Amino acid sequence: MSIKGYFKESFTELVHKVTWPTWNELQNSAGLVMVATLIIAVIVSLMDLSFSKIMEFVYRLLY
Repeated sequence: MSIKGYFKESFTELVHKVTWPTWNELQNSAGLVMVATLIIAVIVSLMDLSFSKIMEFVYRLLY
């Protein structure tokens, strides 16, 4: 297959075969991703803070 044929088939597939989300579906998905990202960021921050405090405690015991 030539490069030209590849791009032609790719374009045809994107235009005629792909089902694109509606605006409402896109907004709902974006909101879900933002909430999930915020929750994961809070969890990672709490883990980091906890580990930092534990390590400070251990270092104080050893030195």
